[in-house]
Amino acid sequence: MRIFVAGATGAIGRHLVPLLVSSGHEVVGTTRSARKATELRALGAQARVLEVLDPEAVGRAVSEAAPEVIVHQATALADAGSNLRKFDKAFAATNELRTIGTDNLLAAARAVEVRTFVAQSFAGWPYAREGASLKGEDDALDSRPPGNAAETLAAIRHLEESVVGADWLDGIALRYGGFYGPGTSVSDGGEVVDAIRKRRFPIVGSGAGVWSFVHIEDAARATLAAVEHGRRGIYNVVDDEPAPASEWLPYLAHAVGAKPPRRVPVWLGKLLAGNQVVSMMTETRGALNAKAKRELGWQPLYPSWREGFVNGLGAREVKRLKSAA
Repeated sequence: MRIFVAGATGAIGRHLVPLLVSSGHEVVGTTRSARKATELRALGAQARVLEVLDPEAVGRAVSEAAPEVIVHQATALADAGSNLRKFDKAFAATNELRTIGTDNLLAAARAVEVRTFVAQSFAGWPYAREGASLKGEDDALDSRPPGNAAETLAAIRHLEESVVGADWLDGIALRYGGFYGPGTSVSDGGEVVDAIRKRRFPIVGSGAGVWSFVHIEDAARATLAAVEHGRRGIYNVVDDEPAPASEWLPYLAHAVGAKPPRRVPVWLGKLLAGNQVVSMMTETRGALNAKAKRELGWQPLYPSWREGFVNGLGAREVKRLKSAA
């Protein structure tokens, strides 16, 4: 198939492109950087420098590529961790890509009669903070998120409703868990691991908030499966072991040779990191992956973050990705 990957040099894109190419697909990948376009070509993709927020440029690029499938992985998550106290401000660029960018790509997809559209969404804290500790795709999202995260959740809702609601193609939203592994903030040398080593990533309050993770290679493999035989709908792409912050955070600290994380009270967590981070630490729900396993035929290489945090944080060679496809 001919596949157009928007955001092809992002965390997932750089792992997904070689998987698509090695599976026999013809890939056109986009990036905002001319330098990264060279990297894309080295992975076997055609490269296009593109601003996804420019509707005319997107229309031209998609028309010229004439793809059967569009994969929307365009985000600005690398810039989001600087000030989580102002959560919506930190995610403002990604929110635009999830709203305006999604609309631009869908309009271009309709013009050239694309048959499948796969988009990046997120599992975990968007789910309602009540009821069961683990949530499936049919469970409700949070109707009353913390005020500093309302715009970010609204952008996720917009993306999912627009993609899955497009009745003229198979729209698929992949709710990924928290990424870890090469090229992510939870990696050897990544921002989160560095903060943990400096004891600047504490457990807030009870630490009872349940998190779901997925290794970046497993996220890429699930995306390949969605491209090849996914059906319209939402899929949680997470590992088999959702866990509270009070459990996974000390384990990760130990795995990277750091001292145990500090513990701070809720009031101090709100002061330092804001309401949304406190909610993630104390109230957030995990996600279930049964649907992705059943309908996509996907099995994670790292079923648990326990193994992944020990063995999966370092660099990986492209041939490792190809052999896992």
